[in-house]
Amino acid sequence: MEADLSGTGRVRWRRFAVLTLPAVAVTAGLGVALAQGALAASFAVSGQQFKVSAKSLQGEGFAQYGSVDVNAREELIPVAVTAIREAKLSSLCQSVVTTLPVIGDISLNLTAGGKTPVEATNLFVDATQLSGNAEFKNIEIGRDASTLDKGPADAQGMQDLFAQQADSVSITDLQQTAWATNAGTFKLSGLDMKISKGKKECF
Repeated sequence: MEADLSGTGRVRWRRFAVLTLPAVAVTAGLGVALAQGALAASFAVSGQQFKVSAKSLQGEGFAQYGSVDVNAREELIPVAVTAIREAKLSSLCQSVVTTLPVIGDISLNLTAGGKTPVEATNLFVDATQLSGNAEFKNIEIGRDASTLDKGPADAQGMQDLFAQQADSVSITDLQQTAWATNAGTFKLSGLDMKISKGKKECF
């Protein structure tokens, strides 16, 4: 018995090509992004987002642009990267809630900067939500992400993507939900970390 590959074989190969070409294009684009350092976090992010709040944030050298994080399953996660060359945060709170079998919710809470502000240099936050009252000095909105030059040295996104930057930023009542945070230095004055049962978040 002979298999008839005429017709059906060609149709299947065409369908295969149609389905794989977009995936190849995306993979190639990610390869370029990786080579250019355009992907956000330099590590595989966890499967959990965390919340961060602060009474106030004062920053010098602000930049913000879109990017993607990658988790351990190599899934892509869209984020908005906020990058600040020098930052000071008052009354910082960070929380993450983990749900475990039998035990239920477990909360990890970190606080610092109650008296002396938290200090960070080359701060990068990969967030999905940010709110507060913000004031910018000499802001540029709609700048090409690949040409940013006011934030940290590596704070640039992919060419043609939307971005904004400013000489300085001041935010009060800051609340944000994030996948990752990177910093060149991170000085936490009055650090206090607690783990407790139940759901206890910064906001």
